[in-house]
Amino acid sequence: MSSAPIFINFAYIISAALFIFGLKMLSSPATARRGNLVSAVGMLLAIIVTLLNQGLDYKWIIVGMAIGSVIGLFAAYKVEMTSMPEMVALFNGFGGMSSMLLAWGEYAQHPQMSVFIAIVAFISAFIGAMTFSGSMVAFGKLSGKITQQAVVFNGQHIINSLILLITLAAAIFFTMQPDTAMGIKAFYLILALALVFGIASTIPIGGADMPVVISLLNSYSGLAACAAGFVIHNNILIVAGALVGAAGMILTNIMCKAMNRSLANVLFSGFGSATQAASGGDGPQGEAKPATAEDVFYILEAADSVAFVPGYGLAVAQAQHVVKELGDLLEENDTEVSYAIHPVAGRMPGHMNVLLAEANVPYDQLVEMDDINPRMDTVDVCVVIGANDVVNPAALEDESSPIYGMPIIETFNANTVIVLKRSMNPGFAGIQNALFFRENTRMYFGDAKVAIQALVAEFKS
Repeated sequence: MSSAPIFINFAYIISAALFIFGLKMLSSPATARRGNLVSAVGMLLAIIVTLLNQGLDYKWIIVGMAIGSVIGLFAAYKVEMTSMPEMVALFNGFGGMSSMLLAWGEYAQHPQMSVFIAIVAFISAFIGAMTFSGSMVAFGKLSGKITQQAVVFNGQHIINSLILLITLAAAIFFTMQPDTAMGIKAFYLILALALVFGIASTIPIGGADMPVVISLLNSYSGLAACAAGFVIHNNILIVAGALVGAAGMILTNIMCKAMNRSLANVLFSGFGSATQAASGGDGPQGEAKPATAEDVFYILEAADSVAFVPGYGLAVAQAQHVVKELGDLLEENDTEVSYAIHPVAGRMPGHMNVLLAEANVPYDQLVEMDDINPRMDTVDVCVVIGANDVVNPAALEDESSPIYGMPIIETFNANTVIVLKRSMNPGFAGIQNALFFRENTRMYFGDAKVAIQALVAEFKS
């Protein structure tokens, strides 16, 4: 009996263990980088063992790896931290496309499939193609190349339902007779419908829900890879895909809970469309009290504790480094500094953690929403930088608001709140923020980076 299968399966077990340990380490900012490296080592081991086992033509594999590595290194080097969500969307899309092409290639070579293999080939191709086109739409929304608003129209749900019904009918023809002319046509129809459905199911989702979309598409790419593993009889692809799919689903559930909304509501409600944005207290609710850089400086200088609450405006202004510099100056002034992180702040899960880590903010200063809220009344100054909906008191107080029930960082309980914004414009939800008009709130207008640089200059002078 050859020892090769035993060696291969043993190597796959080691790879799977590295995936699991790496995934566990990603749960903490302190160990996330090492977790990413551990998982990468596991994938490298799986790739090497698979290539050695299959005896493939390494010339074209090396060419493909070289081209992909150059593109990946260039993209990783050039991408700004503010554009990281778009890059993640592209990664999800390319992962889905890989699974689709894998299933397609296997079907083209071996059209005589069992019913089970035909079913998983359909699943891999459909989910992979849907993930690719949906991710391209998400990329367009995140990068501003297409509208960030929810695109809804009459009969949209009916059209999507018809697409799914036709896809199901085509899948039945394909799985029953994959090696016939009818089966081949059904397979290509499935690919076309999947691409259309990916677009149709993503355009109704507004910018406010992008963190959920990113995690959901990540889950889709994992499920497609898992199905592709069954198609080509590769155990490690099945395991890796299942891990990514499960982790993505768990993260999606966490994101939905952070907004107090169901996944169905995110996918089908058209949240962020003009009709909904017009409701929920969108008019002025009082008089905002502006502050100058000098005013804010004196408030911060006298504070014993300061909590920064970052949002997407921080990413847009690329202000993470000057925020870190201001935090260091405050600490030199014997001020306790922390950073309150909302789960859905920004445009992807963990967006604020990534930005602050890039600026070398200490991990122990990052505080989750559930930990900071109970002690917010002991914070002297809460500095909101580019966050909007995730600090809006309407989520707790206004039952007519579209964000009512969403857990927020309760900044209004701090002694003083400083809000850094370019203007009084609403956030992704399209509603006015009641925090701006609170008695203890001061509005510090301007570009976040420029405004904080002014505060740094005040401290240094």
